[in-house]
Amino acid sequence: MPISSDRFERISSDSSNGPSPGTNAAAILTFLREHPDQAFTQSEIATETAVKSGSVGPTLVRLRERGRVDHRGTYWRISDHDQSVDAATGHAVETLAERESDDETPSYEDWQEYAVDPRTSDDE
Repeated sequence: MPISSDRFERISSDSSNGPSPGTNAAAILTFLREHPDQAFTQSEIATETAVKSGSVGPTLVRLRERGRVDHRGTYWRISDHDQSVDAATGHAVETLAERESDDETPSYEDWQEYAVDPRTSDDE
């Protein structure tokens, strides 16, 4: 059944939010993120994640296409890009939490009370 463009726009894209929890991709990424300094074969990943061995390969290929994992020979590891995104996301969350608990940083509502809309400014 078709959906409206508005509904389509509200759907989260897979690349921005990562794989859904409970999926093979999420299990593999979680495992590889826990071992960022190591690379593993498909069979090792299957054993450690309990993902069926026939599903590991296709899942890794999709993750490689999205830049989430790197592949060399028979080994796979979490990509530097994925690690960088995780680090940046963690930093943003920590910074936001610090600002929310900081008594000196005004809330958005407080800021809006004093903000000037440049479209309606009398300075022109």
